[in-house]
Amino acid sequence: MAATVTDWSLPYASHRSAVMGRNIVSTSQPLAAQAGLRMLLAGGNAVDAALAAAMALTVVEPTGCGIGSDGFAIVWDGKELHGLNASGRSPAAWTPDYFAQRGGIPETGWNAVTVPGAVSAWVALSRRLGKLPFAQLAQPAIDYARHGFPVSPTIARLWELGGARLGAQPGFAECFLPGGRAPRAGEIFKSEAHARTLELIAATEGEAFYRGELAQKMAAHAQAHGGAMTVEDLSAHQADWVGTVSQRFGDSVIHEIPPNGQGIAALMALGMLDALGVGAQPLDGIDSVHLQIEAMKLAFADLHQ
Repeated sequence: MAATVTDWSLPYASHRSAVMGRNIVSTSQPLAAQAGLRMLLAGGNAVDAALAAAMALTVVEPTGCGIGSDGFAIVWDGKELHGLNASGRSPAAWTPDYFAQRGGIPETGWNAVTVPGAVSAWVALSRRLGKLPFAQLAQPAIDYARHGFPVSPTIARLWELGGARLGAQPGFAECFLPGGRAPRAGEIFKSEAHARTLELIAATEGEAFYRGELAQKMAAHAQAHGGAMTVEDLSAHQADWVGTVSQRFGDSVIHEIPPNGQGIAALMALGMLDALGVGAQPLDGIDSVHLQIEAMKLAFADLHQ
């Protein structure tokens, strides 16, 4: 039998087969991708897969994703482009005077976070564009939280860094530092509280999170630790379906969610680059890269004025 060799004449010089299929799920964590694939195998569509993966990421990649985050989406359904802005509003008590009396906005704690919008994004996307029951989408994430998952080396390191920064925050160590430390690479991490939270969200399609048991717990914890967020702030939240803003670049049209997000900065930069003819330059050429850097600097300078 001939020895295995690398064939550099192939488009991708790898021993792994390049398999083309009708669907694909891509995430930063394999277990989250598997959650999405489970939805496709169950007859779900791309939105179902994306939502299952997003929920799973709050468990298996808590260093970058969380139930308390925001949500944005642009979805093409084959006929129409749908934009969703589910970023959270500020608590009603947040005013310039509120923070002036406290020396500014802190980097951590309850007064550093707005109303979480991600859960409302999951529900809105599922209701308008999904096929499977909402509770089914959350099941992989619930299973990972309840039965555990192996922590990867990268996440273990980020977890350790996050623990050093946030470990003194009320409730953080109890949830994320079992035994007083971050889980090490290869260890199995479980979180029954996370599983129960996701179950409540799934069973009530988000109502418990914004107007029920979970909302009351969040507001009480915020009030107990110097935060301004209230039950009324949470119950007033809603995800907004929006039109997109767009910019032509070469033969393509790029769409983004309009402000309050930062996607418009990318469109501004692309408009400058298109006018400068950057598409005719070598992809990684010095002049091309320099123009891209300067275009983004100008776009963000305008955005922050």
